[in-house]
Order: sequence, then C-alpha cells, then structure tokens
Amino acid sequence: MNAANLLMISGILVSVVLTAALLIWVERRMLGLWQDRWGPNRVWFLGIGQVVADMIKIFTKDDWVPPFADRTVFVLAPAIVMATILLAFAVVPIAPGISVAAEWNVGILFVLSMTALAVYSVMLGGWASNSKYAVLGALRATAQTISYEVFMGLALLGVVIQAGSFSLNDIVLAQQHGWYIFPQALGFVLFLIAGLAETHRLPLDLPEAEHELTAGFHTEYSGMKFGMFFVGEYVAVILMSGLLTTLYCGGWLGPTFGLTFMPVVWWCLKTGVFILFFILLRAAIPRPRYDQLMRFGWLALLPLALLNTAVTGAVVLLRGAP
Repeated sequence: MNAANLLMISGILVSVVLTAALLIWVERRMLGLWQDRWGPNRVWFLGIGQVVADMIKIFTKDDWVPPFADRTVFVLAPAIVMATILLAFAVVPIAPGISVAAEWNVGILFVLSMTALAVYSVMLGGWASNSKYAVLGALRATAQTISYEVFMGLALLGVVIQAGSFSLNDIVLAQQHGWYIFPQALGFVLFLIAGLAETHRLPLDLPEAEHELTAGFHTEYSGMKFGMFFVGEYVAVILMSGLLTTLYCGGWLGPTFGLTFMPVVWWCLKTGVFILFFILLRAAIPRPRYDQLMRFGWLALLPLALLNTAVTGAVVLLRGAP
C-alpha cells in the first residue's frame, strides 16, 4: 500500500467521523426548524460551538466503569460498533478512483457482514453492563437488528439481479441509463425501512426508548464510551445514506460540466438528502410498539421482499430470453 492509498483512506475515515460529529448540530438545528423553535443558537455562529462544547464534555467526563459490570467486555463493546461501521466504508465508492477498495466483487456481502457484526457491540454492551434495563435493551436491539438484516439482504437482491454483480462499483456503472430507484421502488422502500431499524433511528429506536428502558443497552455507559455509541449511530446513518445513494440513486453519476470534482459533489449531495430525511423522520413519525415493529417485519416486509426478488428475477429472465 503506497502513500497515496494511505492518504485516501485516512481522508475518508476522518471525513466520515467529522461529518458524524457535525450531524449532531445539524440534527438539532433541523429539528428546531421542523418544530418551529430555535435549536442551538448561543455558542458561536448558529450555535455550532455547542457541538465543540459537547465533545469537550465527553472527553473530560469521568470514564466510569460500574463495579458490577464485566470490565473487559464493557470497554470493548463500544469499539466494536465504531470499527465495524467504519470498515464497511471500505467498499463504498464515492467517486471513480475515490474509495478504499471499491473494486471488490463482493462489496455488498462485505457491507452486510460488517453491519451484522455490529450487533455484537449492542449485545455485549448490554450483557456486560449487568443491568436489567441494559439487558432488556440489548435483547430488543439484537432481535430487531438480526430480523431486519434479513429484509435488507432480500431487498438488495433485486439490485444485484438487475446489475448482475455484487460489486458496488459495477452497480453504480449499471445505472448510467437509469437509476434503480424507479424499477426497484419497492426494494428501495424496504431497504430504507430496514436501514432505519439497523441504525436504531426514530421511529424505530425502540431498543433505546427512553420512556421504557431509560437508555436501553447503553444505560450504564458514560464519557468516551458513550460517545462512541453516540457517534457510531451517526456514522451508521451516513453509511446507510451512502448505500441508498449508491444502490438506488446512481451513486456519483450526474452532470459533470467538465469538472473533475463533480462526481464527489453529486455523491455528497445525494447522501446529504437521505441524511436529512433520516433526521426529519425523528420529528414527523411517532414510535410503534415493539411487538408491532417485529410483526410488521416478519408479516409484511418479508413477503414483500420475497415478492420483489421473484418479480425482478422473472423480468430479467424474460428480457434475456430469445
């Protein structure tokens, strides 16, 4: 690996983490706008200094480990979620030649495997906390994440069938004559719902619903370890938004106007729209009950995902027939 590759990898990872931190401020401002209030507005320009103040607080807060917790696993759990989500970015193509390993022909499988490993962070964090609220939150999060991973994978099969490849780079190039959001509208909606459940974003944040489980699986966490869970959620939102852009909205494809940097701009703009959508859902839709969430997944999303896969496969076969 040469210096250019190391620089690109470092740039992508630093940009993702800094963007995740900035999204804390963006979410507060957007929710304030949506709910007809100010949001952060006192510290620096438009209150952006509030994020800096929060980061300083997290860095300087006492990094406490409960005496009743399993210390080793308790400390390891937050690092797992950050590592797995950041590793998933290795195969997400931002622009031609700008990604860590965009040419992998099993890119989608790698992303799914990393998101599947992220559930261990939640499960181990709740179990190691040795707290009934944390354990209940971890059980909820594990069941929800594993269940909705099934629907996410099935929703992706329609795109894979149409593109004929598991490579995210190939999928983007296959959309040069039309985005997959149109022929795969059902798969897009299914993937979006599954992405909300995977990232534990409202209205599907039931594993950490404050009105029932205080804070769910991270109830006993504080300081930097809580910060890793918190920032990891925003990194996951960026990942899901980037995947929606790459799989269904043409990735970096768009008018270049003869400018070499335009592919990056188009990818960032499309991803930003999905990030704002994730944020504004928090102010627009109430939470369902947990049993309603699980029933909706297995009785509604699963049949629809299987139907989308079967219909897509049949259409592709008929078009390929002589």
